Amino acid sequence: MTTFSRIYARLRRKNRGQYALLSGCCFFSVLLITAYVCMMRSPTILSVLPEGGDSRKQVMMVFVLAVIGCAVFAGLFFRQKSRETGVFLALGATRRQLQKEMGKELAVLSLSSCAAGAALGGPLAWGVWQLFRLFLVDSREMALTFDPRSYLLSAAFAAYVIVMLFALGGRTIGRTNIIDIVQQSHKSEPIRQVKRWYGPVGIVLVAVGALAGYLMPTFFVQVLHWYPPAVVSAVFYLPALVGLYLMLLHTVVNGWRKRHQYRDIIATSMMKFQGRQTVRNLLVMTLLIAGAYFASFYAPMLNTSSLYSISARPVDFEYHWRDDQDIPQRDEVEALASEYGVDITSWAQEGAATLAGDGTVSIEQENGALGATYTTQYQEIASGATFFSESAWHALTGQKVDLAPGACANVLDDEGGSSYLSGGDIHLITNMVTGQTLSVTPAPPLRFTMLLGCYVLDDADYAAITAGLTDYWRQSYVCFNVADVEASYPFANALFHEIVDRSGP
Repeated sequence: MTTFSRIYARLRRKNRGQYALLSGCCFFSVLLITAYVCMMRSPTILSVLPEGGDSRKQVMMVFVLAVIGCAVFAGLFFRQKSRETGVFLALGATRRQLQKEMGKELAVLSLSSCAAGAALGGPLAWGVWQLFRLFLVDSREMALTFDPRSYLLSAAFAAYVIVMLFALGGRTIGRTNIIDIVQQSHKSEPIRQVKRWYGPVGIVLVAVGALAGYLMPTFFVQVLHWYPPAVVSAVFYLPALVGLYLMLLHTVVNGWRKRHQYRDIIATSMMKFQGRQTVRNLLVMTLLIAGAYFASFYAPMLNTSSLYSISARPVDFEYHWRDDQDIPQRDEVEALASEYGVDITSWAQEGAATLAGDGTVSIEQENGALGATYTTQYQEIASGATFFSESAWHALTGQKVDLAPGACANVLDDEGGSSYLSGGDIHLITNMVTGQTLSVTPAPPLRFTMLLGCYVLDDADYAAITAGLTDYWRQSYVCFNVADVEASYPFANALFHEIVDRSGP
């Protein structure tokens, strides 16, 4: 070993385990982030996750947790690396020599592992998606497509990893005290005295932060008429993080139950002596576990809720169309059903109309980085909705209703929990062809989830206000039942594609 580079290479071979750990962390972090980004930015996924919706926000939350977790891995390597760095400095090596050698090995290690992770991230996402299609749902619409721009986020994360590695390496070599460098891997960070009230206060702060973060966005929108930037809403979760830190401090140092003063004295003392790094590790683990549990249970919980809602529906099949469209009629549906061995046991078909209703509309004003504010304004023509007559309602739902002339009933869901999906009470209805108007009084709401958001009028009022409507403004609704629902899915799929194929642009 005649050169410093050869000495450095010999040490690298002796410590190949630490280098394998670092390269593995770089590879797997970039691999997982690339696969996640490819899935998250796929047009296939985005087509079913509406922009600004809860699902896309929750996907982004899990992604941020994954980025935080994958970014916290290099500290252990440099704590072990600091010993040989300090020995080299004590033997007379210059910091410039060490920076040069460390820079070469970090460049090769980080670039190769990050490039491999980015290259394999796409195939990993494709493989996971194929398993999803195999075990859960498979159709023509489920073919996974990739957006090449996804790799920009992957490249940004890889660049972040590489920059952080060089920054940590430079900080390790840049220490002025050689003894500090040598002893860094053995240096502990004990915690000062932790009061007993840290635990209860931490629990309170976690609850306060969770409630504040959840409720404040609603307060901003409904009370202040302000759509704040996402970072403003996120600030209100900070008390929960502070509370979590206090809870972990209390757990590590004091524990949650009284114990004998000599019981577990060695383990307890070691925990206290290494308290800060222990608490930091626990915080990272808590965030990652929380994100993993959320990601694991979100889809099953959503699916369970959907299955429960579907099983509770009183009608097996419901579809509707605008009357100027050539959509399958009863004889065609019955012929299609017979092809698939499906027996239709009941059929109800009624007309409906699209009319305008009054109400308040929101007028937004952009304020740049401060988000947007809005004001409300009453308009006689605020939105459109579907209206039924009393008799049509009874034929479709089986619910008999007798509305007084001039009354209008809003339709909510069966459970009464989704009233925000309805248009709300209206007082003025307008025929968009003739311009005729009808003043109405809100009646007690009706409940039928499959017609959520519609309205029901007295028969005479319905006939009067819909006079003169063209087929463009008229609709037909069909509800029918089958003898065996479980065996009717192939028929349902065929009927769905038939309706789509025969719908106009």
